[in-house]
Amino acid sequence: MTTLRNLPSVEELLQTKNAAELIAQYGRPLTLSAIRETLGKIRIRFSNGQITALPLHDLILAQTDALLTLWAKPTLRAVVNASGVILHTNLGRAPLSHSAIHAMDLVSRGYSTLEYDLEKGARGSRLIHAEAILQKLTGAESAVVVNNNAAAVMLVLSALANKKRVIISRSELVEIGGGFRIPDVMKQSGAKLVEVGTTNKVHLRDYEEALQEPSALIMRAHRSNFKLIGFTSEPDLKDIATLAHQAGVAIVDDLGSGALYDTEKYGLTHEPTVQEALAAGVDVVCFSGDKLLGGPQAGIIIGKKDLLDKIKKHPLARAVRADKACLAGVTATLLHYLKDEAEREIPILKMMSYTLKQIKGRAEAWRRELGKGEIIEGKSTVGGGSLPDETLPTFLLSLSVESPEKFLQLLRTQNPPIIARTANNKILLDPRTVFPEQEGALLVGLENVLNS
Repeated sequence: MTTLRNLPSVEELLQTKNAAELIAQYGRPLTLSAIRETLGKIRIRFSNGQITALPLHDLILAQTDALLTLWAKPTLRAVVNASGVILHTNLGRAPLSHSAIHAMDLVSRGYSTLEYDLEKGARGSRLIHAEAILQKLTGAESAVVVNNNAAAVMLVLSALANKKRVIISRSELVEIGGGFRIPDVMKQSGAKLVEVGTTNKVHLRDYEEALQEPSALIMRAHRSNFKLIGFTSEPDLKDIATLAHQAGVAIVDDLGSGALYDTEKYGLTHEPTVQEALAAGVDVVCFSGDKLLGGPQAGIIIGKKDLLDKIKKHPLARAVRADKACLAGVTATLLHYLKDEAEREIPILKMMSYTLKQIKGRAEAWRRELGKGEIIEGKSTVGGGSLPDETLPTFLLSLSVESPEKFLQLLRTQNPPIIARTANNKILLDPRTVFPEQEGALLVGLENVLNS
């Protein structure tokens, strides 16, 4: 009669060749833990009558191997983005340029001058990195990079307006991804929120009335992820800045997307640029590094030196500081703009500037390789909380399949996973967001699913 006494011991399994191979691959402690968990599951199934025969050594270790593979499988993986969403928030937003990746790799492989002054041979400051390039690019007096734009806004408000009034239009009390709300940020920073105007209309006189009481800042939050249309009006940023300065109050502009170029050149709606905000008289500008700028996740703060000095010295600055890889990537990305090579080197700008002829040619090449599908006209989306509802014309490879949702699911199981979209019960693949070097993997993955 088979009993649990017939189940091999942990030590007995560890002496086998298969276990030795697992130990070589995963290490002894993790392998030991996996063997114990596998044996524990077998005991439970046997005791519950789910199995009547105990598995042999090889099968137990095969189950252990499967468990170890699951444990060691990374959750953060590279994918092929064939969805046509250029700044896909869920897929990591902006892919980086080769120079940015190289710079980040270089400082990550060994030691660096993160906080070391080579000239003095003494401790330096990480806050200087990227500052000189930002000064040259934008004309700002000072700059600092933190870990994301939400942190940048929180830091600015904490440093400049703690327990003080901050005036903002009701139409700008926005919420972005992850429940990040401007009113909540102000509350956490200690600033006192002062709303002016109405949801759809705000006038310069609304700001004037609010400035009758002592205030620290006027803040503008750019509506980068939605549009306000219809019966609306708001004063020009330059007029608000002039009014603020007349009252001896600083003005902060949270641009969000962080465009350093005119998006109209790609046939898109004009997105306010960092340079335009400074030209309008804004004292402090906050923006993202991983949206329209095209770099790694970062929050960038630029503006007047006296205000930036306060921001840099605030205790929260240390909590939200950028690491060496981020600083290297941001600097390399900004350098593309300074050298007037951004369109050639930064992936999202290249994607926006593709011609329809180039995109159609790639889609047709995919169809020839697969031997099925049709080429249709479609739209690519900017995405990433930038340029709401803005699209670019494109050409798509359309595949007719029995179950589109099942097909998408199988595409996600490929190596690398493939992310596509559906419409009218068809699978749609957009060449705009697929890198040329990924086409081989894309086609192999499509063939695997089509033939399964």
